[in-house]
Amino acid sequence: MEFHLKENGMRVELPYGELDVSGNEEFGYRPFQLMVASIAGCSASVFRKILEKQRTEIVDLQINAEVERNPEEANRIEKIVLHYVVKGRRLDPEKLYKNLEIARRNCSMVRSVENSITIEEQIDTVELS
Repeated sequence: MEFHLKENGMRVELPYGELDVSGNEEFGYRPFQLMVASIAGCSASVFRKILEKQRTEIVDLQINAEVERNPEEANRIEKIVLHYVVKGRRLDPEKLYKNLEIARRNCSMVRSVENSITIEEQIDTVELS
């Protein structure tokens, strides 16, 4: 990736499009937002693939990420709680948690930060008829 300086941040050209990064969200995505989005996005993608392979019938998967930062240490990300809401049919919460643990072991973004950021996961299910 090649980043270019712009007046209020950096820009990178990617196959999907341009990405502007800035400490001021008026001019681009803030770095911590991208970090959290990378972790949540990777985790959800791997989790969904596992559920599809096991033929778990999901209709929707949403994630809410709660972020704790430490203002005493450059506003460092200390903890991320990923709260999954899985909507589907014949959902088994125990099996979902086991699959999420497999996803955690296979998500490169979670593995990259596991010794510096605490990642917690919670699952709620919505059973559809």
